[in-house]
Amino acid sequence: MSDKSKILIIGGTGYIGKFIVEASAKAGHPTFVLVRESTLSDPSKSSLLGSFKNSGVTFIKGDLYDHQSLVKAIKQVDVVISTVGYRQLDDQVKIIAAIKEAGNVKRFYPSEFGNDPDHSNAVDPAKTTFAKKALIRRAIEAENIPYTYVPCDSFAGLYLKTLGHPGLPAPPRDKVVILGDGNTKAVFNDEHDIGIFTIKTVDDPRTLNKSVYIKPPSNTYSMNELVSLWEKKIGKTLEKVYLSEDQILKDIEYNVVLAVGHSIFVRGDQTNFEIKPSLGAEATVLYPDVKFTTVDEYLSRFV
Repeated sequence: MSDKSKILIIGGTGYIGKFIVEASAKAGHPTFVLVRESTLSDPSKSSLLGSFKNSGVTFIKGDLYDHQSLVKAIKQVDVVISTVGYRQLDDQVKIIAAIKEAGNVKRFYPSEFGNDPDHSNAVDPAKTTFAKKALIRRAIEAENIPYTYVPCDSFAGLYLKTLGHPGLPAPPRDKVVILGDGNTKAVFNDEHDIGIFTIKTVDDPRTLNKSVYIKPPSNTYSMNELVSLWEKKIGKTLEKVYLSEDQILKDIEYNVVLAVGHSIFVRGDQTNFEIKPSLGAEATVLYPDVKFTTVDEYLSRFV
């Protein structure tokens, strides 16, 4: 294990954070998770924390808002991965400041894990969220902190599992609402795979100061193609309701989920640009050995 970087995950008990922690531990990295005292005593987190502990993860008591505890935690590792939620995106400047003071970090991963903020055509309230991510990128670069950005596009558990209907326990079997004309391509990735690909980049010199995009061609579908695939699996035709862009823009108001959906499924922000080799690479090209879950395989779970 000594040849593998020590990794600290900040936000490790969050939605995507737990998959990053799991992948790091499984890959044999000495893995550390920053945890608050309140998290350690939270009954709703006990099962997750127990699984972390069983996989050899080390807990470091500290807080994003306690500078000295943050610096102390960072000094114990080589790599810092932030998976904080969107409400804390601005606060990643505190991580940047602590990394600068610690002076030992070989690489920092800000909380990206979604659309690439430098290729965003979103409207508010999502526009503001992506702008915050872009500002954090610029702050990292201005401080000359080594980095890797991992835009992973759509979480399968949020979009694929529900066919874009937040809150459903499985894909709908009667009616589906489709944003726009349903022909815009998007990318859907299993959260476990996002964790695996992210950790693969940690000690890879090819990914230093680059973006690693998780965009497998086999996971790139339009919503019409997704619905058609699902219909074939269940042997049933769904009623389709198409929302025009004008109607979506009227409905967005303060709905960040709908605004992100508009960005993905109408504006095409996940597939409307080419990856420039000078700026980054695609994960499955870098790591062809990784057996990732395809969209087809993922949907079969719910048949």
